[in-house]
Amino acid sequence: MNRGKVLAIIGITLASGILLFFTIRYMLSKLVDRRIANYQNDLMTKHYNEVENIYKQMRGWRHDYHNHIQTMKAYLDLEKHEGMGEYLNNLDIDLANIDTVLKTGNVMVDAILNSKLSLAISQDININAKATVPENLKVADIDLCVIIGNLMDNAMEAAIKLKNPEDRFIRVYIREMKEQLYISITNSMEGNAKKKGIKYISTKLGTNHGFGLNRVDSVVDKYGGFINRQNEEGVFATEIILPL
Repeated sequence: MNRGKVLAIIGITLASGILLFFTIRYMLSKLVDRRIANYQNDLMTKHYNEVENIYKQMRGWRHDYHNHIQTMKAYLDLEKHEGMGEYLNNLDIDLANIDTVLKTGNVMVDAILNSKLSLAISQDININAKATVPENLKVADIDLCVIIGNLMDNAMEAAIKLKNPEDRFIRVYIREMKEQLYISITNSMEGNAKKKGIKYISTKLGTNHGFGLNRVDSVVDKYGGFINRQNEEGVFATEIILPL
C-alpha cells in the first residue's frame, strides 16, 4: 500500500473519530437537557401541589367561618364565657396552622416559600422566616423556584431526621441588600454534612442523587452570583447572593 492510500485511510479514520466524538457529545448534551427539563417539570408540579394544599386548607377554614360565628354567638347568648374562651383558644390554634403565609412582595417567592413552610410545619419543624423581595428581578421565576425549592427541601430532609421535634428548626432570611438579593437558609441536622473534596454532597438516594445541589450551583453561576455553604456540628447554612 502506497503512502497516499495510508494517509487517506488515516484521514478517513480521524474524520470518523471526530464525527463520532461530536455525535456522542451532542447526544449526551440532549440527555442532560432532557434530564434538567424533567427535573424542573417535576419540581414545578411538586410546588403546585404544595400551594394547592395551602389553598385547600384556607378554603376549608373559610367554609367553616359562618359556623364558628354562630357557635360564638350561642356561647354569648347563653353567657357561657368559659366555654367561649376555650372555643376561641381552639380557633386560635387552628388559625395558626393556616396563618403561616409570608408576604414578601414577590408572588413567585410567596408561592414557593409558603408551600415549603407549610410542609415543614406539618413535619413538626420549628420555623423562623423573614423575607422581603422586590417585585422585579433579573432572576427568572423557574430559576428562583429551583434555588429556594431545593434549599428548603434539603433543609427539611436534614431537620426531619432529628428524633426530638424540639431540636428541628429552619431559619429563612431573604432581603434586598445593596442592589442584590440575599438568601439565607439555616437548618438543624444530625452531626455534620458529608463532603467530597471541598464540596458538600447530598445524602439522597435515587436517580436525582445530588442533582438539586448541582442545579442550585449552576443557577447561581448563570447569574454571576455567590454561594457559600457552612456546616457546624448540628447546623447547616447556605447563603446566596444574586444581582437584581
